[in-house]
Order: sequence, then structure tokens, then C-alpha cells
Amino acid sequence: MSVPSPAPPRTPVPRGMFRIGRIAGSDVLVSTSWFVVAALIAWIMGPRVDQVEPGLGGWKYVVGVAFAMALYLAILLHEASHAVVARRFGFRVESITLHFLGGATAIEGEARRPRQEFWIAVVGPITSLAVGATALGLWFVTPPGLLRLVVEGLAGANLVIGVLNLVPGLPLDGGRVLKAGVWAATGRVHTGTRVAAWGGRVTAVAVVVWAALSAGAGGVVNPIVLVIVAIFLWTGASQSLAAAAVVEGFSKVVARDLARRTLAVPEDLPLAEAVRRAQEAEAGSIVTTTSDGRPVGVVDQQAVTAMPDERKPWVAVSTVARSLADGRTLPVSISGPDLLTALREVPASEYVLMAEDGGIHGVLATADIVRAMRNR
Repeated sequence: MSVPSPAPPRTPVPRGMFRIGRIAGSDVLVSTSWFVVAALIAWIMGPRVDQVEPGLGGWKYVVGVAFAMALYLAILLHEASHAVVARRFGFRVESITLHFLGGATAIEGEARRPRQEFWIAVVGPITSLAVGATALGLWFVTPPGLLRLVVEGLAGANLVIGVLNLVPGLPLDGGRVLKAGVWAATGRVHTGTRVAAWGGRVTAVAVVVWAALSAGAGGVVNPIVLVIVAIFLWTGASQSLAAAAVVEGFSKVVARDLARRTLAVPEDLPLAEAVRRAQEAEAGSIVTTTSDGRPVGVVDQQAVTAMPDERKPWVAVSTVARSLADGRTLPVSISGPDLLTALREVPASEYVLMAEDGGIHGVLATADIVRAMRNR
């Protein structure tokens, strides 16, 4: 049984966003671009409102804005369903963002099993289809007028959102469903990501072709909008391919294999003596420890070089050591996706690797990881 992770702390709101509340323990952010979309929807809805309720004048655009708000509430419900299921699987959801192309849910970490990937992804389209079907049912019992127009728009929009999000290509939800299926069939998450990402690229090309064919033909959807959607799909798919390459590279990295030989010294030891001992032991790094042997810092080689030789006998080695805050000590057995997650959560240039018996095994430098991945 999965235990929901604790709610993430509030983080500063990014520029161009504002916070409207919290859902599933996560901030709900709205991009300022939403106002542009709301104005566009109001302008598009204006003639239709005139047909249903003539004589409203400028108030018809207010109805359009109200519809835009109702539509984005439905999109918020779509994204919130992703967040709720992700938290049920133990993932931390950083935020839910509504923007001009719809919405996005920022989930920290990657799915560990195909089943998690599938359910986190598919619940969004299912929610949209359910909202659309409910609105469609209400349409038959809603008397003609503005309310029926709004219900009609919600039914159509949510059904379209649900169906389009099931298109098998990243970054759409259907792409993640395809990724989960390929992952389950092959046992390789990277293969699933590549297949789904190329599905996204193929979809982007198809949308461009659609835009070209509809240009000047009076299509339902503006060709410029289609091109924007195609760029969004191509960019998202390309980012997924790049991320898959990084994750696959990390899957072959074992921290133990890259550990630098390390000398542990008391943090109050004179710097000159610490350097002499490290040279004698042919150690590539120096870790400072407390009196009980607990590692507290990693000596910065550049700081050692910058220190004048005449001062080195008189300053403690701790003065040129970087503090080991939480997350900068790792088990020596860590590797692959777990190592990548650790580096993402606590970025640092060096980490102390702890042996199974609690002793210091060595130091892992991110520069060594990058070098190892380039040489593969």
C-alpha cells in the first residue's frame, strides 16, 4: 500500500505566475498568459452568445470570460487527478500550473514501475472524458439559453481534451500511457520513452500537415494555433528524448567505481599536515571529521591552492572545507536512477560515499560522473 508523501513546502512563485490556492497539498499556479487566452475565448464566443441571447451588447464578452473560467476549472480538475494519483503512489507534487496551452502537473521523480506511469497518466484523460460525458448528459436537460451554451461548450471541450490527450505521443498523457506499455513489454523504461517521444514527433508533423491543408480552407481550428501546438509537441518530445539519454547514461554509473581515494582527518588538524598526509597516502581528496569520526566537510582543492604556503601550518583544514549538508553523503552502493535522483535533490560538486559498516569509503565528484558518461 502506497503512503502519500508529505505536502511540499511553499516555494517562491515564478515570474509571470500567481498562486490561486492549493490542491492535493500542492500550489496551484496560473500563468499571466491565461488572461490572453480568456480574452481570446471571449472574443470567439461573442458571436455565438449573440445567436443564443441577442441584445446583450458588451455583456456577451463577460459570458465568454465566464466560459473560459469554467473551461480552466475543468482543466484544473484534469491536472488535479494526476496530482492525487501521483501522491497516492508516494510522489511529491511540486505544483499544478495553468497556462495558455492548458495545464501541467510538476511531479518530482520518475515512476518506478510501468503500472505507476500508466495510472498517473491515464487518469487525466479519463477525468476529462467523465466531465465531458457529464456535461453532455446535462445538455439534454438544460433549457435553451446561455447556461445551455456553457454546458455545450464544456461538453465539447472536455471530450476533445480527453481524446487528444490519449494520442500516443509525448508530452501528451497518451504518450506516457504508450511509454508504460512498451516499458512493461520490454522491461526497459528507456525504450518506452524513446518510442513515445518519437510518437510525439510524428504527431507534431501530422499537426503541421493539418495546418498546411487547412490554411485558406476555412478550417475549424486556426492554422497558427495548430503550428503553436505542433511546436509544443515537438519541443516536449525532444526534451523527453534528451532526458531519456541522460537517464540511460546514469543507469550504467556505479558510485563505487568512481570513488576517489580519500583521507579522513580531524577538522582541527593544521592544513599543512592534512596535505602532507594526503600526499603520503596518494589520496585524491580529503574529508574532515568530528572527534567521533563523523564526516563534516570535503576539502576544496582550489581553496588549498589559493592558501599561501606560509599560512597552511597555522590554519585548520576545516577552513578550506565545504560543509556536508543533508544529502551530501551517499551510500557507496548507490547507482543508476537512485544516484540521479540524489544528485537532482541535492546538487553539489562532491559527495562523501559511506561504506556499509558506516565508515568513509571515498568521495564522488560530479565532474567524474560527467567524464565517465562522456567516455561511454
